[in-house]
Amino acid sequence: MEKKFAAQLYTVREELKNEGIRSVFKKLKEMGWQAVQISALPPGYDKKEVADALKENKLQTAGMHISLQRLEEDLENVINEADLYGTRDIICPFLSEDLRDEAGYRKVKETLNRVAEQVPEYRISYHNHDFEFDTQVDGQDALSFMLNPANDNKILAEIDVYWVAKAGRDPVPFIANYSNRMPIIHLKDMTKDERQTFAEVGEGTIDFISILQWGEANGIEWYAVEQDVCERNPFDCLETSLHNLKAMIKQL
Repeated sequence: MEKKFAAQLYTVREELKNEGIRSVFKKLKEMGWQAVQISALPPGYDKKEVADALKENKLQTAGMHISLQRLEEDLENVINEADLYGTRDIICPFLSEDLRDEAGYRKVKETLNRVAEQVPEYRISYHNHDFEFDTQVDGQDALSFMLNPANDNKILAEIDVYWVAKAGRDPVPFIANYSNRMPIIHLKDMTKDERQTFAEVGEGTIDFISILQWGEANGIEWYAVEQDVCERNPFDCLETSLHNLKAMIKQL
């Protein structure tokens, strides 16, 4: 199971800018990560350099976060990039505020399904925050509407358990709706204090043992660890999360 843990590069976005792609990937591999999830690369990044850094460090790719705009306007290049990095998982990670109403969510669902139909060999997923829970569509929250596990819905889930908890939901029963429809799940923890901000996995309030148990029984291929804001060195935060996850799997 340790081979399923991936570091989400958004956590080290500043380090990617300041230290470079090769240096960051090398540090993550030496720390014990088996994969990275592609995101937050520096502006104008060299795709070949990313691919070379993956190969040099024997890191796998646990999907790519790609903006909705690129999926609509630059799909051919997105696919070429996915092929270069050796992944077929493409995830829409965020929505602009103008799309966060009923009409917007309907449009996004239609767009992502259309993209999925255009590239059937790839898996198109959606990554949530907490704002999707603020809008109702067809009598359910907008996230459940977009990820409705019906046969004609081709959008897969990439549930971020922190944001589910932030919205006041229990992540464990929430993810149960997406058995074998979620190849990648996002793990991040929530602090135990009143701030309810980001914490290293295993240092906060979220029940990761139950999440890992469910994931192993229901088709999770990658556990991507992300920490949006770190209160100390991001590499140290990722190392703590990985250490805690390895300790957890001994309890399964």
